[in-house]
Amino acid sequence: MKYLAALLLTFAAPASAQQLTDNAEMAQIYEADQAVRANIPKDVTPAYFQKMIAEDKARKARTEALLKAGALHTGQDYERAAFIFQHGDKPGDYLLAHTLAMVAMTKGNHAASWIAAATLDRYLMTIEQPQIYGTQYKSPAAGTVTQDPYDRTLISDALRTELGVPVQADQEKKRSSMQRRP
Repeated sequence: MKYLAALLLTFAAPASAQQLTDNAEMAQIYEADQAVRANIPKDVTPAYFQKMIAEDKARKARTEALLKAGALHTGQDYERAAFIFQHGDKPGDYLLAHTLAMVAMTKGNHAASWIAAATLDRYLMTIEQPQIYGTQYKSPAAGTVTQDPYDRTLISDALRTELGVPVQADQEKKRSSMQRRP
């Protein structure tokens, strides 16, 4: 009888149902990535951005190594990796970031829907196509902050809301607040 109970318990919890834990190193990489962006000084210098870009490349390389090693398992791991590749420097980085966000969502992390939208917008803009969600803002050196190119008609505000993306009216308020004041 004990043998039968042990056998049943063995098959009752398949390996895929085991609880996975977040990768601690991926969490540290993500925290470092977000910390540098949360603390950008108002009088930012080119040297600051050069240092940030160099650190972004190092974080991206380490995240890529974790991916290749199969060390990411949870939706949180994949969402964090998506943020790292969102801060890459070429279209392939943004498309990979989008894919990682999609994996995060399939693993139950529905909060990754915003980064999925943002990564697709960034990818589209880098291949000189209009963004569709309105997550990307850019500011020419002496110009007005813009989201263009932006296809404002393809995605409804109802769909934006479902994805955790601000509606167009809120995007416009944010854009206006980002304008440089003389």
